[in-house]
Amino acid sequence: MNKNVYLEKEFLEKTQITPGQLREWEQLKILLPTGYTEDKTKCFSDESIKRAEHIKQLLQLGYNSEEIQKIIKKVGLPSVYKVKEPEKNAHKYLTVGHLAEAVGISSRTIKHWEEKGIIEPQMRSQGGFRLYPESYILLCKLIVDLQLFGYTLDEIKSISDFFRSFLFIKDNFENLSYDDIETKLNIMLNEISKLSNRINQLKSGIQRWEELLKKEKKEINSLINKAKKRLEQEKSEKASNKTNPNRSKK
Repeated sequence: MNKNVYLEKEFLEKTQITPGQLREWEQLKILLPTGYTEDKTKCFSDESIKRAEHIKQLLQLGYNSEEIQKIIKKVGLPSVYKVKEPEKNAHKYLTVGHLAEAVGISSRTIKHWEEKGIIEPQMRSQGGFRLYPESYILLCKLIVDLQLFGYTLDEIKSISDFFRSFLFIKDNFENLSYDDIETKLNIMLNEISKLSNRINQLKSGIQRWEELLKKEKKEINSLINKAKKRLEQEKSEKASNKTNPNRSKK
């Protein structure tokens, strides 16, 4: 599910605060970025905007930033947003280009997978930037693996849909009925079994090819050595004939 995310410039425009105010709030740790892009651009969430509005209200009441810091430490703010150390807890978001580079594929491939519904950005900035969590690096590599295994994009989408359903069940476990959970999870187990069987077949095929290539490599090297020996013998005979021309006439 897509969530709103605001890059630093968008966040400043949305909250109508200055870069200087933001730096001051960050230094006092009363408002921190929720994450960063690969190029170190700060990202903020909807909860960040709510928090900024609460801080602005306190400023309007006459409190300064240091006093607001003390208030937050004592009683907090009326918001679910929690202050976290950015270097330890802030998330790292990837743009399409950075995700493609990390996986070793083209940006067009990422966009094609999106068009097919295989993946979708976790966040989208107000400026239209699509952002993905770092976990998508592994997900995209797994998709590449499935393509190497011979799966079509439609088949991969089905597996991706099951994966998303699994995450939905984990997040909403208490609100789902037993029958609904059992039915969906059993379907997933069946698909996992199919995938395991296909992977085992692939492993057997890889082993056959490895043995064949190893054998052929030995035979090729053997033929190369024979060819070298024959060439050396021919050179030796030619040299001998030059030094002893009568021998070649016999």
